[in-house]
Amino acid sequence: MSAGPVIALAFGLAAWAALFHTEIARAMEVWNASTAYGHCWFVLPIALYLAWNRRAAAAGITVRPILWPALLAIPGTLAWLAAERVGIMEGRQLAALGFVQLLFLAVLGWRLAWAFSAPLLYLFFLVPFGAFLTDDLQRFTAAFTDVGLNVLGIPAITEGFTIEIPEGTFYIAEACAGLRFLIASIAFGALYACLMYRSPWRRAAFMLASCFVPVIANGFRALGIVVTGHLLGSAEAAAADHILYGWVFFSVVVLLLILAGLPFREDGGEQPAPRQPDPVPPPAGGPAPWLAAGLMAAVVATGPGLAAAIDRAGAAAPFAVALPGFGPGPGCTATSGPARPGVQRFTCGGLLLTATVQVFPPRTNPAALIAARRGAGAEDFAEDVVTGQIAGAAAWRLVETEKPDRMTATALWIDGDPGLGGLAGRLRQARNSIMGGDFAPVLITVRVDGNAPDGVSMSRGQRQQAREVIRAFIDAQDDLPGRAILLARAAGR
Repeated sequence: MSAGPVIALAFGLAAWAALFHTEIARAMEVWNASTAYGHCWFVLPIALYLAWNRRAAAAGITVRPILWPALLAIPGTLAWLAAERVGIMEGRQLAALGFVQLLFLAVLGWRLAWAFSAPLLYLFFLVPFGAFLTDDLQRFTAAFTDVGLNVLGIPAITEGFTIEIPEGTFYIAEACAGLRFLIASIAFGALYACLMYRSPWRRAAFMLASCFVPVIANGFRALGIVVTGHLLGSAEAAAADHILYGWVFFSVVVLLLILAGLPFREDGGEQPAPRQPDPVPPPAGGPAPWLAAGLMAAVVATGPGLAAAIDRAGAAAPFAVALPGFGPGPGCTATSGPARPGVQRFTCGGLLLTATVQVFPPRTNPAALIAARRGAGAEDFAEDVVTGQIAGAAAWRLVETEKPDRMTATALWIDGDPGLGGLAGRLRQARNSIMGGDFAPVLITVRVDGNAPDGVSMSRGQRQQAREVIRAFIDAQDDLPGRAILLARAAGR
């Protein structure tokens, strides 16, 4: 390959990194913070190895830049912009990596890009994707364990993600759902399939096995922990270091997958001969590599440029306010301390409760609202996160974490409605971010922090007390939804 395509690719990748630096930084933060995505650090070196492994097959293919991939970038740009407006970071990252595929296609031509399709497609594992499966994996693991206990004749009561046996109670937390095993297994399965097989059917079969086997294996792992607790007579003893044992168990499962796939390997035998030089020269007057890279960069830049223009039109910082009538609940007393706008602290039964009210501009990007809500509950970088709702208060989202040790209830008013959660709320705020709205988004947070001086997490009893304190505090606020709506209307004018 001559220097021209290499320089064009370098320019295109540099422009891509500048346009999507937020997506890159966010992905790296998740890789560092979450054990489910720690393997992403190895994806780029693996992709480079796969490219090196395919150098002979691509040796004789001529670089033939093409311009039509820029047309494919247009729907990709619209998809990125939709994900950016709705606040779905994984969607933004997937779209951004799609642009990388199109860049290589435009600069190298479809034949050479196809020769390197495996390493290029492997780059999609850089995206920390799949967290939305956590709830489903928790449900499957709980149901699998419940069925297994019934088969074994061990008495158990399963309610949601909680499994209670005479020897104690087990909870299928997010860390026990098997997501980290599933994601790592799929990434490994793709690498193994690329190296060991040539048949697309064998590659697909091994990839399917890499998807289903770890899910079922995690069900057996959870069942084994509960059965061990039954045999030992102590749930706590069986659950100790279960994360470490889980990785040992996962390593055994991967080894079994390798052994099961070895009889069908196709990496041995006669290797394909290096491709002879392409007898057909590039057509005269074809597009230059730099033109293909520049056109791709120009089309792709329209998405981030438009998003920045929309955000500038409604640019304003959120501010904290003291909600009128926000007072202590039963058994709570206001605590003295440094005065901060919109932040009130109370002592409730020995627990420290903090209530915060934040008001955002009507045209706030929905991603900022989601980030503020998740940040209030420390959800992004905590390993064990338990989410739920407060009984009788569906608009309030309850989040429990151990590191940091806290319990947080949040309610987000969008368009004056605290019930607009999920995708509906994001879509409504995405519309408001472009067209404006009559109500400002309001985020109310009620948080209880663990205050053990030795750093020990709140006990189960203290957590139950914290739930009751938060519920009593919210119930004690006179017409809290009505006052939040009045605040949202006043700030939206």
